Amino acid sequence: DFPRFGRLFTCVPDAQEAMDQVSSHNMHFGVLPLVHPRARREFRNQTVRDEPFTRSDLMLPRHTWSTNVVGALSPWLNLDSPKHSVRSDSEKALKQEIAWAQHISCPAVLAPVPARNCPNYARALYSQFSGYNNTAIYVHLPLTWPGEKDEESSDPWETWNQIRTMSEHHPSISVALEITADLPSEETIAQWKAEPVKLVIVPTKVFLTNAGGFPVMSKKHQSLFMMLFSINVDIAIAGRSRHGNDLTGYTQYLKHLYAKRQQLTESERFEQPYWDYLQIPLQPLADNLESQTYEVFENDPVKYVNYQEAVYLALLDLQKLGLPAPGGDGRFVIMVVGAGRGPLVRASLAAAERAKAPVLVYAVDKNPNAVVTLRNMRISEGWLDRVQVVHMDMRDFNPPVKADILVSELLGSFGDNALSPECLDGAQRFLKEGTGISVPVSYTSYIAPISSTKLHQEVKAYNDVKHFETTYVVKMHAFKQLAPAQECWTFEHPNHERPIDNTRESEHRFEVQRSSCLHGFAGYFDAHLYGGVHISIYPETFSTGMF
Repeated sequence: DFPRFGRLFTCVPDAQEAMDQVSSHNMHFGVLPLVHPRARREFRNQTVRDEPFTRSDLMLPRHTWSTNVVGALSPWLNLDSPKHSVRSDSEKALKQEIAWAQHISCPAVLAPVPARNCPNYARALYSQFSGYNNTAIYVHLPLTWPGEKDEESSDPWETWNQIRTMSEHHPSISVALEITADLPSEETIAQWKAEPVKLVIVPTKVFLTNAGGFPVMSKKHQSLFMMLFSINVDIAIAGRSRHGNDLTGYTQYLKHLYAKRQQLTESERFEQPYWDYLQIPLQPLADNLESQTYEVFENDPVKYVNYQEAVYLALLDLQKLGLPAPGGDGRFVIMVVGAGRGPLVRASLAAAERAKAPVLVYAVDKNPNAVVTLRNMRISEGWLDRVQVVHMDMRDFNPPVKADILVSELLGSFGDNALSPECLDGAQRFLKEGTGISVPVSYTSYIAPISSTKLHQEVKAYNDVKHFETTYVVKMHAFKQLAPAQECWTFEHPNHERPIDNTRESEHRFEVQRSSCLHGFAGYFDAHLYGGVHISIYPETFSTGMF
């Protein structure tokens, strides 16, 4: 369950001996120079040489090359040198070394630290993917540029943004982030969570020494690693050991830090497989949902508790009005539209018991398969005298009586994007005039700008405009919100407008405090169920534990 640990070597006389060290230290991989660091090649001289430019691939088994080695490109490559000859030699050497890495099945190569302004570096890396290439490129960047005191000028993010923009956000070009002794602000560190950091390089010189003589890290560095652990990075230790004879103490300390990280809650563990996974919003009006989809909804530990509380408060308020009125059968009528497999029916009945209010519940759903479950539940749960199951589209339903409470869960992740307003506007004719209550009463949509390379690359992989114009349901994880969310619009129910018009538009101006890459917008909602009861995915009022 720990991250993958490795060793970064600057010079390797014997590749097998280096990998034996990696194995003896219980590490998973080694970062090995593909060519001797001092072996500069000049390609202007066309004289054919017989000697090899690097060691044989037979030095290591093929399986080791393909699973346990990251190849380091030559550190002398200077692709943005002012001298044409240096640029030319660097570019040809880069091409030669990446071709060699691909030949030996190296899964990734570590490119040297670029110049701060590096258009040719970016172009040269991107050009390596013009043909077939399954070797990823990690761009080596320090967390701060050395010798800079100003936060903005010391931030290598600008260099990375130039590289990924000029390489058209290619998914095989990622970041190898080197930890520095001096750390930037928390805001700068948070920005790297939205970037494709695949490898973290940890020089031994950034560790401190505790009273027992063992390596430790400052509090700020510990916080940094807690963030890095959350995005599943590989970690490579670099430099000589300053605490003992080998690097075991460093990996043990980082494993100790990993074990101390905040554990996922039950709901977070449930959500984890869906982190940064694009899903097309459900269309329950057009499609019949599957049983497993209903099961996901029903596992939400917060939503149905809040619905029960809202229906309970609504029943209490109706009782204060002296309802139900004499002349009927003495029961409140609750209509659950879009009843699914019955969680809202169960919540409504539990609320009625709390309020000591007699009720008759109509469970309305157009899905014939969900209706099978509802009808079986009506028998198994002993609801025969309290629940009527109606197999019909709510828009076509013509109930024999008016409802005191109309209960629904038709909200999409942006509030109104699953046709909740249109459905409830058609169903509000079920409600009693003047006293009928809708649960929810209203819902408000919010929008915020975000940066997320992972989500951008997922959409970009479709290679068309349509998918960039599509809204997705996604549990965002590796992202950064660039500015506070702003309110878009609100829908209220029952809707007393005449004529009803659900057209909405809004204009927003966001103030982003630092240079960033805008990849898209996150949508949220806050639903007012009834009284003081809400369910919300809006960060400011988030219902803790809600899926």
